[in-house]
Amino acid sequence: MSLFKEFRDFAMRGNVVDLAVGVIIGAAFGKIVSSLVANIIMPPLGLLIGGVDFKQFSWVLKAADGTAPAVVMEYGVFLQTIFDFVIVAFAIFMAIKIMNKMYQKKEVEKPAPAPSAEETLLTEIRDLLKAQNNKTL
Repeated sequence: MSLFKEFRDFAMRGNVVDLAVGVIIGAAFGKIVSSLVANIIMPPLGLLIGGVDFKQFSWVLKAADGTAPAVVMEYGVFLQTIFDFVIVAFAIFMAIKIMNKMYQKKEVEKPAPAPSAEETLLTEIRDLLKAQNNKTL
């Protein structure tokens, strides 16, 4: 089997294609949620804490020296990323929870099947033998 044919067979398996679609949709979903956090959730939150944008939060570790730029730890960007992650994780959790409810099949109790003629006959024989044993005791 040639390497190309083997690779084509691998790439065309259903689960590999499903995974690729999931990654693409996940990336697009991540952009939507990042926009939701940055443009919808963070402005009111920044207003509540005094009108400051989280991305502005930073510590200057070393001031700029002539041509050397300042060394800055931008922890506000990190906080923004944490909020993005929490909201994405919650959205995915809710989506999976909804999907599980949709796919959950309600089990209907099936009535017990009627015993076959052979089982009925064996049950009668067992009952007759028990009755005879009880009479002799």
